[in-house]
Amino acid sequence: MSGKRAPARIGVMGGTFDPIHYGHLAAAQEACVALGLSRVLFVPAGEPVHKPPRQVTAALQRWEMVLLATADHPLFFPSRVELDRPGPSYTVDTITLLRSQHPQAEWFFITGADALLEIRTWKEPHRLAQLCTIVAVTRPGYDSRLLEQHVDPTLLERILTLKVPGVAVSASEIRARLHQGLPARYLTPDVVLGYISKHGLYR
Repeated sequence: MSGKRAPARIGVMGGTFDPIHYGHLAAAQEACVALGLSRVLFVPAGEPVHKPPRQVTAALQRWEMVLLATADHPLFFPSRVELDRPGPSYTVDTITLLRSQHPQAEWFFITGADALLEIRTWKEPHRLAQLCTIVAVTRPGYDSRLLEQHVDPTLLERILTLKVPGVAVSASEIRARLHQGLPARYLTPDVVLGYISKHGLYR
């Protein structure tokens, strides 16, 4: 019997996390179970490429909300890899750096299926697909044909579709509700809502 250990399977969930919410957490949990991940790294974008800087909450505050939201899960680990690196946050650069730190691991990049409809605009998407398995998170009822219509067939071969529980919530919806003075409880963890209230975010 071989004494070699199987390589670690590590998930990476990147995003602006402005704020992090139950949709992110449910997707990460489902990925852990379905893919046998040993851990999931939550990587807040330092400088989100596709969003104007003035429209994004400060990186430190987004990082602190991720810390709070993931603290009670044994397989969820926040990572500062994009916050500590200057310049725009490109997924392919992040995965390249993480792979250099853990070259024996098998890597999975977890993102929403809708985000992948724009993958042709990403930096070096084909190289990204060689570095990791891309996991397209979908909710029940999602039309998977959208990916086939918008994504290059050679990229589709490296994209794994994962259906997660129907947590129909988005960060933009939470921000809009809070801006209007509406409650956002049960959309994001209470500790995150407490942080938002304490720091006066999204008013």
